Amino acid sequence: MPPRSPLQIRDYRLYWLARLFSTIAQMAMVIVIGWQVYDIARQTMDIPAAAFQLGLVGLVQFAPLFLLTLISGWTADRIDRRYIARLVLALEMLCAAILWWTTWHGTINLPTLFSVAALLGVARAFAGPALGALAPNLVPTELLPKAIALSSMVWQVGTIAGPAIGGILYDVTPHYPYALSTILFGVSTALMFMIRPIPRTSIRGSGSPWRQMVDGLSYVGRNRLVLGAITLDLFAVLLGGVTAVLPIYARDILVIGPEGLGPLRAAPAIGATLTALYFSFRPIKNDVGAKMLAAVVVFGIATAIFGISRWLPLSLAMLALLGAADMFSVYIRQSLIQLHTPDAMRGRVSAASTLAISASNELGEARAGFSAAGIGPVTAVVAGGIGAVVVTLLWARWFPELRRARTFDPPKDLEPEKPPIAAGGA
Repeated sequence: MPPRSPLQIRDYRLYWLARLFSTIAQMAMVIVIGWQVYDIARQTMDIPAAAFQLGLVGLVQFAPLFLLTLISGWTADRIDRRYIARLVLALEMLCAAILWWTTWHGTINLPTLFSVAALLGVARAFAGPALGALAPNLVPTELLPKAIALSSMVWQVGTIAGPAIGGILYDVTPHYPYALSTILFGVSTALMFMIRPIPRTSIRGSGSPWRQMVDGLSYVGRNRLVLGAITLDLFAVLLGGVTAVLPIYARDILVIGPEGLGPLRAAPAIGATLTALYFSFRPIKNDVGAKMLAAVVVFGIATAIFGISRWLPLSLAMLALLGAADMFSVYIRQSLIQLHTPDAMRGRVSAASTLAISASNELGEARAGFSAAGIGPVTAVVAGGIGAVVVTLLWARWFPELRRARTFDPPKDLEPEKPPIAAGGA
């Protein structure tokens, strides 16, 4: 009997658990890095200058990803994706260990934090294409939307648990979050070693590595549905992201301290997790494009309301709502991209998608930090939310393919794929 859920497939379960533990580890690190950067900076700087340092954290994480996108996507299509995932997780384990050691011995400083952030950017440059392209190899095509929802839910669960655990452990002893992250990255690496070999289609066309790298971007440019989906996320979240300014809201606007930063960071993930959980049981089937556009509009409105709120319950509610709306959009976008891309091209297309996601996240954090330094955090957040709504309306007009996308069904002329070896096994 064929599996009805991706979790019935052994290798997907291992992949799912590896992503869960690594996401908890990553988010526990990220919240502490942000707090330490802002806290260390505020000891010698005013609020605008310290906010500028938060912007730099996002920038140093984005720069490696921008520079390595073509290489990482090509690598994910040429080298066993399991090997790449193992190396990436080992690098993240090393980053966590460095921060553990320096925080434990009281030698942590801004140069160390920025250097580790850059290394994490390198890890993410290769992790995104490899892990994104690996999931479709582990499940049959008909289960891919559910697998994407489950993978997204793992990310959001980690985003809830990671900041909460990181904040609590940091309050107990500052080096504890990094110690936990080191262990969890080690467990994730071990799980990746347990995934069995998987068949993949080979890169076709020109034998030139450079030509093969560029082919991925060319495919995105030719497929207006994929291009519209990727760039919508890029510009909407680039303008509407609030993660970088949450330490400012916790410390100086809502005045709730480091113990309150965890709930602020976790609120979007709570909304997103509930949405992903719903989709894992009740996947969307009709009018997927119009629903994605509507979700991004809700994301922008919720962001703007959060920006002006001074009441903690309203702030948390708006963060949860924008997280739910973002998850709604992510679920549809990733399903469309994966199902409208041949397997031999998935690593390179995933690299382009990862670049857009990172640009919207890390570069968005830089934009938020720099904007907060220049025009104030509240104005920056409200303007960003309004900007996300405007971008969505423009994309609905410029990319009618998004509005017209009715279902996830791939086009009939898409390159046929061989069924993955693990699709039927439990």
